[in-house]
Amino acid sequence: IEARHENRLTLYLRQFKKIDLLILDELGYVSFDLAAAELLFQLLATRYETMSTIITSNLSFSEWVKVFHDPALTGAILDRITQNAIILNMNGKSYRREKKA
Repeated sequence: IEARHENRLTLYLRQFKKIDLLILDELGYVSFDLAAAELLFQLLATRYETMSTIITSNLSFSEWVKVFHDPALTGAILDRITQNAIILNMNGKSYRREKKA
C-alpha cells in the first residue's frame, strides 16, 4: 500500500510478474481492507494466465467475501484464480490440533 502512495506499485507488480511460482499461504487468515483487496486483485491480474500461483486457505470460496468485504471484487479475484486452476479440497481433521493433544 505504501508503494501505491509512493508511485512504486507498477515496479513491484512487474517484479511479481517475473516470479515463476508465487505462493500465497493461508489466504483469508487475516481480513483485507478494501485497499489491500484491490492490490491483491492487481497482483493476480498481472500474473493472470502467464505465471503460476499457489494459494492455500482454510476457507471455502463462499466464505471469501468475509475476507475481502466486497462481493464484486471477491468474484473478480475468484475468477482470476479459478480459471485454468487445479483445486484440491482437503477435508479432514487438523494435523496441528491432533499434535497438540
